[in-house]
Amino acid sequence: MTPHLRPARTLDAGGLGRLMAEAAHQPWKPRLHSGAETIAMAGQMIDHGWVTVAEDPASGHLLGFLARDGSYVHALFIAPAAQGRGIGRGLVASAQQMVARLELWTFEANLQARRFYEALGFRLTARGDGSANDEGLPDLHYLWEAPASASSEFPI
Repeated sequence: MTPHLRPARTLDAGGLGRLMAEAAHQPWKPRLHSGAETIAMAGQMIDHGWVTVAEDPASGHLLGFLARDGSYVHALFIAPAAQGRGIGRGLVASAQQMVARLELWTFEANLQARRFYEALGFRLTARGDGSANDEGLPDLHYLWEAPASASSEFPI
């Protein structure tokens, strides 16, 4: 099954909030926001035009999403039942076709995300001590840049 990628709609906020809340259930990650606050954050990202969703073409169920403002990836979440099926890879590949570089922060403790980004060619460029994020957790900055020959294809 190849997911359908599309811009998020306002009515997707609840589904995106649910994906974000599911991801917060990690033993190393504190829960800082209520369900309503998480949905509101998803709605704000949608309103900014940052969100691309992956949905099951047969059922219309949301499988994941990527929120990107220019080169900065604010969020990438995949439904637990949909992980390992190439959905995150497809969302990142779609973003990589639009810009010459992508950057993001992920938590040091999120080993699954770190392996995922490194497998896609992102490189670690900086470490944070947690003082710059709400969770207070050490984090890592990753950067992906298009190969030099392809970078001339992208707008500045």
